[in-house]
Amino acid sequence: METQNIVHRGSFHSAFPSILSRKIHRALTLPIHSSSKIHSSKWASLKIHCPFYSDTLLTKTNLQCSRKSVDKVKYKGIPDIEEDKPKANIRRKNIAVFVSGGGSNFRSIYEATVDGSVHGDIVVLVTNNHVPQSMYAYDADCGGAEYARDKHIPIIVFPKKKDAQEVFSAEDLVIALRSFKVDFILLAGYLKLIPSELIRAYPKSILNIHPSLLPAFGGKGYYGMKVHKAVIASGARYSGATIHYVDEQYDTGRILAQRVVPVLAKDTAEELAARVLREEHKLYVEVAAALCEERITYREDGVPLIQSKENPNNYR
Repeated sequence: METQNIVHRGSFHSAFPSILSRKIHRALTLPIHSSSKIHSSKWASLKIHCPFYSDTLLTKTNLQCSRKSVDKVKYKGIPDIEEDKPKANIRRKNIAVFVSGGGSNFRSIYEATVDGSVHGDIVVLVTNNHVPQSMYAYDADCGGAEYARDKHIPIIVFPKKKDAQEVFSAEDLVIALRSFKVDFILLAGYLKLIPSELIRAYPKSILNIHPSLLPAFGGKGYYGMKVHKAVIASGARYSGATIHYVDEQYDTGRILAQRVVPVLAKDTAEELAARVLREEHKLYVEVAAALCEERITYREDGVPLIQSKENPNNYR
């Protein structure tokens, strides 16, 4: 079915009948130069706000959907992860980052994509943190979203507040991410449970970072400063950062990488948090680089391993 786009350069209010007629309402914030097309089997109306050109409005899009999940690139004659593949022979990967707050890990990963350390691009940011801008629209309100706006990275607000007039469902989120051709999803301080629809759509492609050495001090309710206070109260001598695959529970997916830091005798939660965060920034960039260079493999028991870039026969 042919895709049709109607772009208005005029009054915001004149577009309301089209905007409010459908389910997906102000789902995306896209830069004006974006040529992304959303594929779905249904009609939907999206308000697309350009932070540096506020009169541009996409009011109607014919959506045609392909329900297939994103597949990894295959290389003929090369076993999965068993041989090193030069960057030049690997497609740059598209990354979606999910944040709820300041997004310092998001910033570190973005900078690494720019300087070439990570062979990929952050093509969209998802945040659940929003405040009402009017009775019709919601906008992102967190440090990570502000940084994304400055870099002209599209923003999706998910989930919407319960009292929002329009509901952006988990299925809609999957469709939107596929429209950006997302390969991997990186959670960087995103405090909402990931819906099962998204986990099924992106198997072994969603990672989270947690500020403790899982499985200790993880699970529902363990986030932010609460984790570090619990570590200190327990008398543990070591803490750190853990990157793990995401499943349908909090912090229970397979562990991919960890970094250890000492817990000092007179540590405050704030001091420990700062020490862990410095390691988080380094670790997440290293893991993102391994993902984009296709250096993740699995033991026979399902435990994921990272192949060394320098020596393909070594794993960590």
